[in-house]
Amino acid sequence: MSASLPNDWLGLVLVVFFLGIKHGMDPDHLATIDGMTRFNAQRRPRLSRWSGFLFSLGHGMVVTLVAAVVALSASSWSAPVWLEDLGTWISITFLLLLGIVNLREVFRAPHDEAVHAVGLLGRFMRRFTQTNHPAVIAAVGAAFALSFDTISQTALFALTASNLSGYLFSIGLGVLFMVGMMITDGVNGLWIARLLRQTNQRALIASRVMGLSIGFLSIVIALLGIAKYFAPAFSAMLEDANLLMSGGLVLILCASFILALRLSRPMPVLAAVAT
Repeated sequence: MSASLPNDWLGLVLVVFFLGIKHGMDPDHLATIDGMTRFNAQRRPRLSRWSGFLFSLGHGMVVTLVAAVVALSASSWSAPVWLEDLGTWISITFLLLLGIVNLREVFRAPHDEAVHAVGLLGRFMRRFTQTNHPAVIAAVGAAFALSFDTISQTALFALTASNLSGYLFSIGLGVLFMVGMMITDGVNGLWIARLLRQTNQRALIASRVMGLSIGFLSIVIALLGIAKYFAPAFSAMLEDANLLMSGGLVLILCASFILALRLSRPMPVLAAVAT
């Protein structure tokens, strides 16, 4: 696993920042933030708009804490093969399920209703997403960070950073990961709040653009994971282009997000010509 991250500080900074942005586009994040934003839209509109930032703040604080603990308590670590394989297939299975469920949501949604992002973890914590307290929203984000995938990814970049420049670098990368995540989660919360104030056709199309992007990218990333597992030569090629791949995925996600934002803008109303 260590070979999958750059061994220079600049490359590591860029990859971790991209990972944070990409992590913020996790369907579970989007679905949970969607639910929190909708729950507070009428009760506390201002809090509704900030739900994404608060969620990712709590999530990122746990990531930063894990990075600090790992960097301070271990100088080297290598996951056993069985644990690495288990983590890989858990990730692949979840991505495939999330991709299929989100694509199904797009194609099954009524034409006059917006498409909601669907997450798996969020379904088990749906009760806790119905909150109008900022601290609880952040706590839910923190709870989402206690997953195998997030902790193993954090441990990997924290140890790599610690071996390069010490524990402070690891903590800094944890904060950078949080910043990247806050960008996408925060913008997502603001976007959902905007959609809730609109019912026009452009808003409905925008929600479908995001749904399709999330679904297809989840499946593509899962298929790349399968290819890396069964084809070592392909895996080595992908690791050599890890930074380019991370940047490419983030660009695709951002392009989809920007397109959805533009589509969700209300169409200007032309003034009637006086007769």
